[in-house]
Amino acid sequence: MAMLGLNKMELEWISHKLDQGVAGLLVLDIARLYELEKAGGASYGQRIIASVKEAAEASLPEWPNVFMCKMAGDDMYFFIAMEPGVRDAGLHVHETGMQIKLRLERRLSDGLGAAAPVFRMGCSLLRSQQPRKPIATVVYDAVKQALREMKHEPAGGGLAARGDRGERFLAILQNQSLYAVYQPIVSLADGSVFGYESLSRGPQHSGFVSPLELFKFAEEEGFLYTLDRLAREKAIAGCGELRKEQRVFINVPAQVIHDPHFTPGRTLRLLERRGLSPHNVVFEITERSSIEDFSTAKKILQHYRSQGYQIAIDDAGAGYSSLQAIAELQPDYIKVDRSLIRNIHKDKIKEHMLETFVTFADKMNIRIIAEGIEQADELYKLMQMGIHFGQGFLLAKPSPKLSGLEPRQIDQIRLRRRLREVGGFPPVGTIAAPVREFSPDTPISEAARFFKENENGLAAVVVQDGEPVGLVMREKLFQQLAGQYGIPLYWKRPIKQLMDPSPLIVDEHLPLDQVSQMSTAREANNLYDYVIITSAGRYAGVASVRSILESITKVRVEQARIANPLTGLPGNLQIQRELNMRIMAERKFSVIYADLDFFKWYNDRFGFQKGDELIQFTAGILLEACRGRGEADDFVGHIGGDDFIVLSGAAAPDKLCEDIIRRFDQGVSAFMDADGPVSVFDREGNLVDADRVNISLSLIVCECSPNITAEYISMTAAKLKKRAKAHIGSVYYSERIELAPDAL
Repeated sequence: MAMLGLNKMELEWISHKLDQGVAGLLVLDIARLYELEKAGGASYGQRIIASVKEAAEASLPEWPNVFMCKMAGDDMYFFIAMEPGVRDAGLHVHETGMQIKLRLERRLSDGLGAAAPVFRMGCSLLRSQQPRKPIATVVYDAVKQALREMKHEPAGGGLAARGDRGERFLAILQNQSLYAVYQPIVSLADGSVFGYESLSRGPQHSGFVSPLELFKFAEEEGFLYTLDRLAREKAIAGCGELRKEQRVFINVPAQVIHDPHFTPGRTLRLLERRGLSPHNVVFEITERSSIEDFSTAKKILQHYRSQGYQIAIDDAGAGYSSLQAIAELQPDYIKVDRSLIRNIHKDKIKEHMLETFVTFADKMNIRIIAEGIEQADELYKLMQMGIHFGQGFLLAKPSPKLSGLEPRQIDQIRLRRRLREVGGFPPVGTIAAPVREFSPDTPISEAARFFKENENGLAAVVVQDGEPVGLVMREKLFQQLAGQYGIPLYWKRPIKQLMDPSPLIVDEHLPLDQVSQMSTAREANNLYDYVIITSAGRYAGVASVRSILESITKVRVEQARIANPLTGLPGNLQIQRELNMRIMAERKFSVIYADLDFFKWYNDRFGFQKGDELIQFTAGILLEACRGRGEADDFVGHIGGDDFIVLSGAAAPDKLCEDIIRRFDQGVSAFMDADGPVSVFDREGNLVDADRVNISLSLIVCECSPNITAEYISMTAAKLKKRAKAHIGSVYYSERIELAPDAL
């Protein structure tokens, strides 16, 4: 081809490359060369061209996929080899072209300073065609296409037109100055860190600190694949302290999953170097661009799943496309967008939408992660709804290290879980029972012999490296072996071929009632299969549907017997047990008796329904105050009527009392007449100088002594209560006791 000076051997070499797939063509033209020659003379222009040629030859080893470079006049032609089967070949050519263009401009700038030229760029593809065209024609067509594209690019376009901003972005890629920060993803069952989301950050003062700005710029300039691969490697490189049961969530733009280098060997080597495996990695598909070909995407993701990687869909609830992605891709995790989480404790519509996600996820054995938690009320509402994991500034901010939660945060989550369990159901881990374990490669014959010799053995769990990977039910195994050719076909094969690879697996902290809903939502064929229970991701035992239902029935009977029906708080029997247990523990604790002033008057004036609502409000106030000022094992009980008790290990119980009073006084006005002041009467019918119901607290601080009795605590509280009742307005009185009178 005369215009490029290609000889026969060079054309044959290009043809050989096309036989292996697709090739790319990059054309670079020196912008405004005519102006440079006019200013400095023709010889100056020739020196510029010579400098460009020298820079190109020096830079070629950096791009081993460039298999030929030709220069014609002030134009350079780079022929780029592509891997067989590559998707989005045009994007790969453009990306490589941008790298070459910017590298040359940078090298020339170092040598020529302000006089250094910039380039216009054009790209195209060379494809072998049927019927085959002469190779010279194929090259000629590609050159024309690249030149047409170049005409639409302004001189000095692309990153060069971005000036210093483009240079700073290129420097990030060349110097690999991108770094990762990690935000904990927290179990809302026990406050443990389940994993971390890796978030990319550019250097400070670079203009690319924000990952949104960084990836947006990369996509606009054709560097998305390069940036994504670098970000993924940086994310893995910082996971040296990741525990084997934890996960790292790595953001991946939707279109990048088609990249043949999506999981390069280098990433796998990084994992192995840190003692980790693909099992520790969750690819979080982001919605920077939607997935257009779900059929292909499913096949690709299934390939990665077969290697041990897991998949999460990000931004669920933020748009239709993410909902479709969930339905099509059936991810392992759904990350609910912060727009749905924000103020969910105040918004019933959001609550109903999230309940739909929870129901769907439970049926599909998908775990839900709530993003953007910033308020305590949001967190506790999510815990109440049974959300599995949470992430947000309230729990922990992103950090360069794999840090955990503050002890206070963990205590608050455990406190809330415990308070929920008091009026709810214990965790499923309390009924976990061991069964026979098999490795995935155990012969089916061995499993069959076990079930035949153990008539009471109804199930076995297939475990690999301590984690459950499948379930074998006795009857189903024998049914499969009893079929035609069943025994000859399967007898010597591994149990993994007949196990259920997708059993219901739940964490030990999940409440029994939630596990019951999940188990009964399964397909009819799996309705009575055992439920596998894990502890921190490791196999801990199983529970049958019968044992789950029996435990729930037992709990309901016990709750109905001892709990207060109005508030659901523990009643007198549990209060007495808890109080005696704390006395015997010989640890310092505080007792707060609470009752309402003028409650009888309120009940008579506004009716029993309003009175019940005020009682429930008071119960909630006590629980919330314990959450904010108390300890993880604080206890709130309902003695009866408008009388409550709090047992707390708080270091500053006076602050707890003040918080209770503040919360009560702020909220009780909503229960009063909106028309103005009212006349309040005491129990004897006397008019008092008050305009609402108040709360009186008796605080008894008990030092470490087994000689303190529940009776003496009650007597002290009665004395303090009398003083508090004589005071108009919400108030507390306190007393510290060390020994009961009988022990003195």
